Amino acid sequence: MKLVLRGHDERYTVEQSLMNLFPGELPVYAVIEPGDGSWAVVTCQEEADGRLTVTTDLAYGGGKNSAFFTTLLSGSDFDREGQRRHAVAACFYQAALELLEAPPPWGMLTGVRPDKPAAWAVMAGKSLREARRMLEETYFVSPSRAALAAETGGMAAEAARELEPRDIAVYIGIPFCPTRCAYCSFVSQSVEKSFALIAPYADALIREIRAGGEMVRRQGLRVRALYMGGGTPTTLTAEQLDQVLTAFEESFDTAHCGEITVEAGRPDTITAEKLAVLKARGVTRVSVNPQSMEDRVLRAIGRNHTAGDIDRAMELTARYGFPHVNMDLIAGLPADSPEGFRWSLDACLAYGTDNVTVHTLALKKGSRILTEGLSVPPPEAVAEMLDYAGPALRAAGHRPYYLYRQKYMSGSFENIGWCHPKSACLYNIYIMSELCSILSFGAGGSTKMVEPGTNHIERAFNVKYPKEYTERPEKCLGNQQLFAAFYENLFPA
Repeated sequence: MKLVLRGHDERYTVEQSLMNLFPGELPVYAVIEPGDGSWAVVTCQEEADGRLTVTTDLAYGGGKNSAFFTTLLSGSDFDREGQRRHAVAACFYQAALELLEAPPPWGMLTGVRPDKPAAWAVMAGKSLREARRMLEETYFVSPSRAALAAETGGMAAEAARELEPRDIAVYIGIPFCPTRCAYCSFVSQSVEKSFALIAPYADALIREIRAGGEMVRRQGLRVRALYMGGGTPTTLTAEQLDQVLTAFEESFDTAHCGEITVEAGRPDTITAEKLAVLKARGVTRVSVNPQSMEDRVLRAIGRNHTAGDIDRAMELTARYGFPHVNMDLIAGLPADSPEGFRWSLDACLAYGTDNVTVHTLALKKGSRILTEGLSVPPPEAVAEMLDYAGPALRAAGHRPYYLYRQKYMSGSFENIGWCHPKSACLYNIYIMSELCSILSFGAGGSTKMVEPGTNHIERAFNVKYPKEYTERPEKCLGNQQLFAAFYENLFPA
């Protein structure tokens, strides 16, 4: 779509709105010629008294529409910039609405965290009903999604009340998997091709954890949750898992760390020996991630296991009595159908697990789904899957506790974590609602530094690939220095 911006340079806002409302359209900045059928002109006029007027003229699919939005800018420069972005996005949305087949479920919201406005509203003293109404009226979110976001936003507000200014969470990344799934674009290596990298990676990771623990102790920070993800952490041997978790236990004060989660992930990596290590090291939550309980779907996404293997893994996991067990499913996978998804969800609920995460397929660049052109269910089929999931999970005693979105999600829906009361994974709430800093270890790690009670967030990134990670320890140490400096500025001696 050709874009013309007049009186402003809010390119990012307009581009995100474009990609949210018209998937597949790419922004092109060029002169609009007679006969062009896909274009938008977004104009801003700001008066001396702070009055901002935005107009959008838009053409798409043989139709044209215009919209007008006005607001009064006030507050700090940061506040005014946020108000300006909102006005531009709202005007673009209103102009596009009549040219769409149906309103998108999340309205004009384009970001990863659509419930964050609700969480902030509740933390500011608003009721869940008021937060829901705000999402509907200010961001044009559908009533069902607004109610969902108000519910998870309320969970975030509740978690925030339990945090102190020096509280943080820790993430440990294991970027290896038995095979690469068709939907995956993460920076992870399949063991088939990179077995030799695992041992040196684990050694480098342990060194980074020990250095980070020393830094955290010096800063007087308190770890509230640990999450080991991937990839598939149980790709490591039992001995390597023990060494990594022991390094964390010995390097950090874990007196206030009431939650340790490990993604056991693929059932073809789960053994009694590894589960025994996790139990001995105090893991409180494991995640077994079938993604589907249909063998034909598992074959289509490139998994080397069957639904029977999942059943055996769940049976083995149950023997160790972990306090919480999560299972992941993805709605919209190749070869799946609404009937197949219903069977998969019902099978997961039959295990009695207290956490279920329902993802919507995201069509990621670099995934085999796109590079090989694999067929996936249409958005209306995905909607049918999700429409079944919510009521079925609620009937089984689950409630939504966190949610997030990704780019290029089928049907523009969302990922939702469901849990029984008092069994929420706090780490997931912390990171998705950006409630506290996350100190990340490992290749591809993204460390997030959050100033408590504000939207001030800084980030530092580890190198992406395992081999480079083992060869460049100075990058990780440099990120830890940035983390320390952030807290020294927040709490000067």
